[in-house]
Amino acid sequence: MKKNIITLEVSGMDCNNCAMSISRYLERKGLEDVFVNFQTKEVRFREDEKALSLEGVKAGIHKLGFQVVEEEQIPSWWTFEKKLFVSALFTTPLLIGHFLMMAGIHITFLESAWVQFVLCLPVYIIGFLHFGNSAFRSLQEKVLNMDVLIFTGSTAAFIYSVIGLYLQEPKYIFFETAATIITLVLVGNWMERKAVAKTTTAIEDLTSLKVEMASKVMPSGTIVRIKSEELAIGDILQVNEGDKVPADGKLLEGEVEVDESMLTGESLPIHKQLGDALIGASLLVAGNMRMEVTAVGKESVLQQMIELVKTAQRDKPDIQRLADRISAIFVPVVLGISILTFLLGYLAFGFSAQGALMNAIAVLVISCPCAMGLATPTAVMVGVGRMAKQGILVKGGQTIELLSKIKHIVFDKTGTLTTGKFRLKEIQYHSEDQNKVHTLIHKLEQRSSHPLAQSLVHAMEELPNGQALSLQEIEERKGFGVEAKDEVGNHYQIGSARLLPKSTQASTEHQVYLLENKELLARIALEDEIRPAAASTISRLKGLGVETVILSGDQQRKTASVAKSLEVDHLAGEQLPEQKLAAIEELRSKGLTAMVGDGINDAPALAKADVGISLGGASQVAIQSAEIVLLKPKLDKVFEALVISKHTVKTIRQNLFWAFAYNIVAIPIAAAGFLNPMWGALFMAVSDVIVIGNSILLRSKRLKELDKS
Repeated sequence: MKKNIITLEVSGMDCNNCAMSISRYLERKGLEDVFVNFQTKEVRFREDEKALSLEGVKAGIHKLGFQVVEEEQIPSWWTFEKKLFVSALFTTPLLIGHFLMMAGIHITFLESAWVQFVLCLPVYIIGFLHFGNSAFRSLQEKVLNMDVLIFTGSTAAFIYSVIGLYLQEPKYIFFETAATIITLVLVGNWMERKAVAKTTTAIEDLTSLKVEMASKVMPSGTIVRIKSEELAIGDILQVNEGDKVPADGKLLEGEVEVDESMLTGESLPIHKQLGDALIGASLLVAGNMRMEVTAVGKESVLQQMIELVKTAQRDKPDIQRLADRISAIFVPVVLGISILTFLLGYLAFGFSAQGALMNAIAVLVISCPCAMGLATPTAVMVGVGRMAKQGILVKGGQTIELLSKIKHIVFDKTGTLTTGKFRLKEIQYHSEDQNKVHTLIHKLEQRSSHPLAQSLVHAMEELPNGQALSLQEIEERKGFGVEAKDEVGNHYQIGSARLLPKSTQASTEHQVYLLENKELLARIALEDEIRPAAASTISRLKGLGVETVILSGDQQRKTASVAKSLEVDHLAGEQLPEQKLAAIEELRSKGLTAMVGDGINDAPALAKADVGISLGGASQVAIQSAEIVLLKPKLDKVFEALVISKHTVKTIRQNLFWAFAYNIVAIPIAAAGFLNPMWGALFMAVSDVIVIGNSILLRSKRLKELDKS
């Protein structure tokens, strides 16, 4: 039996490199299913006391320079914001004095080496503890992080200045550089924290939907208020107009209108009646009802949505793996370049020791592996969050990248391109009394539970059928239909072609036949009701260069009819499950293939495709059966998911281009001596924020493909 998954909240993680250091540490210790998300501050792993105890995990995380947040833990008074404030307070006069001196304005007090030392010392101590702790721990674990570069650069500047102070050599003193590096990096980290928090707004929005209290109906009929966490499957709840639905369930009493827009993106309220499914956190806008709870906690749709968004980074896109590999060796390479910059500058190019050291420090502080680490997870989180708000659940970054490259989309027919309901296509009358035909169809089919029968009942209600007719001995014969007699003994039958006498030929166009005393009164043709957005979705997908295919187990003739009306590229009807799988495999050999199905009976085909898209509604089975789940069976969401995935991957590429280009350009400039370390620290901080900011733009960016719809 598999052991429990443990989830810890860990503070101090600022970028993907921080998450990688914790992940590698736990994996080296033998823990399985390790997942670290620096955006949501979560560390997850499968419990294994033999490999490493929970206390050992916490101690190891602490040694790496991070802090496990305990529920009863009192927040530290020495917060990050206070560190930044104190650093800025002491750095500001150093910077003012430096810039005034450069402008030819001399303030003796600020130019004093001892004053500069006193102002720099508190800032350096803060930097030493904040960055040094993490840097030393990362060296111990052999997972070098960004803090190694910052600590090395600021320490080199500080120690060099202390030596200059001791030797009374003013040209060796640049305490303002040491202080400014630390303060600007802290400013950059603060900006990162604020920006990264904005990428997780989808999680916050979803979490805020949780219902705190519920009205439970006790066996005695008494209604009591309890916390939603105390609900159990099978509980009966009373929900009144204006209340949020406390949990997933089904309607037991009443007819209501429910607003599910916050979960599914459905703009109009949904009419719910007896037996219909209800989604927890949706809003009851009209009517009162009683419901039975069918899912709670982690099994609920809302919680599964939150979990999917939280774990969006777990399955990394291929595009991120190159960045991860480069980030892993980036810090040692930069340290090597920095040392080489100092040695070549001082020994080969005749720079002064001070000039060579300044160039070496500039290389350290301008280098930015964080930007590469942030490029993908921030964009993935925003893209997945945007889709979640529209009722599109996506399982991981890899799915987004695959979907963006899809060449073929395969649709099931019944229940996917069609609603699974039937509408009246034609009645071929063999009797002059059409009113009587309508009345017989209505009265007979009322006694059948077959989907075709129910569709005919609704259709007859729209036609004249008010003829007085009393039927007796009404009986449904499974596989045949319904039969009855009237007061004078006439025998009526309605059902399949099996009812027809041998002398009467069945029609391939008609599914239902009405007979009186074995004589044909009418032939009835029904057809699948095509989903409203099916035609426009197929057209827009083809506009993106995607080839569309229908694979159906239904008759070839019916499949061809639907394919023709929707202008689908290719079709295949009367397909057995194994034939569907073979067809998908053949398509995959020609390009990435997605399958759109109902999430239950199409599960094998969904699994076989590169990307499975479930149109099965808000059920746990649907959520587990595919990589993408549409909470509402609206086909236009397939197109929307494809467009957002393309823009998410585009954003990732833009982020990685900026991160790589920045380092490729900035490091040589710094090594050549054209960049002061203070400006280097500022540009390094700004580069991270630009990458995150570009990701955040995706949240509200107008997508021209969707504007056209």
